[in-house]
Amino acid sequence: MTVLALDVGSRKHALAASVEGLCPEGEVANEQAALAALFARLATEDPGAWVVMEATGVYHWDAAMLAHAAGLRVAVLNPKVTANFAKALAVRSKTDPIDARTLLAFGQRMPLTPWQPPRSTLIELRAISRYLLVLNEQLTATRNRLHAGQSMGDTPTFVLREYRTEVQRLETRITKASAEAMVRIRADAELKTQFEALDSIVGVAQASAIALLGELAFLPTAMRAKACVAHAGLDVRHHLSGTSVAKPGRLTKHGNHHLRRALYMPALTAIGHDPHAKAFYGRLVARGKKKMQALCAVMRKLLTAAWALMRSGERYDGSRLFARMEG
Repeated sequence: MTVLALDVGSRKHALAASVEGLCPEGEVANEQAALAALFARLATEDPGAWVVMEATGVYHWDAAMLAHAAGLRVAVLNPKVTANFAKALAVRSKTDPIDARTLLAFGQRMPLTPWQPPRSTLIELRAISRYLLVLNEQLTATRNRLHAGQSMGDTPTFVLREYRTEVQRLETRITKASAEAMVRIRADAELKTQFEALDSIVGVAQASAIALLGELAFLPTAMRAKACVAHAGLDVRHHLSGTSVAKPGRLTKHGNHHLRRALYMPALTAIGHDPHAKAFYGRLVARGKKKMQALCAVMRKLLTAAWALMRSGERYDGSRLFARMEG
């Protein structure tokens, strides 16, 4: 079995292959023409070859799509899994060529799951949802600056006027982007049902529902809630070593930061408007949890609810979701 491993980078990808001569230069430019030529050559030599790479947010997309278009089998790996694999191999150094060889070893030794490109509608929706996250963060920051400026008596009128203009401009862009997202959602029966389920969650308004749907619709439907939480980097890592005192658990943050960002405001809103979420949050704080830890626990609860509702099509029930305490 031929395996080609790519350590993905913004400008170039380091390469490692199971056959000699396939990539003697050891790297390829992160350009469509160069990648297409590499995959076409590999497909000619071995149509059943595997192309292995890590999920890197944005940089792996073109490579994965081009390899799949060439008829090759593609495996997109969780970086957390490959990092643990490298530890098991006692790989102590970290360079692009070494990382590529580690990915090659993974591809040769471990079972691989073929990656399938998502529907074009999902790709477009995720791009719009991430754009909306950026716009909303910019809007919040600009409103805060406007509020601070109004609170100070010496802020020039010109500055305040510019802040108000920027707020209006961002609100217009958000309205247009939201409309573009909703056009795609309403045109797809499955996405429409999933959106309505997300929109039923207390704390999740239209913007948050779009953001959550843009990320969650990409995930395999067979994924368990626990794996979904880990994908978002909201799982807790506990530190226990010998007879030492156990340290408080911390979020791994090894995962989709867009999903974490999409859950932050809904969690705050839920605590303020959902009596079940508010009571759950209060119980955690009363038990000694820090406020941010309790907030993250609410985010986890909302994520598990969102994931379950998207698959079932049911509506939100806060009394059931927040009935069980976390450890």
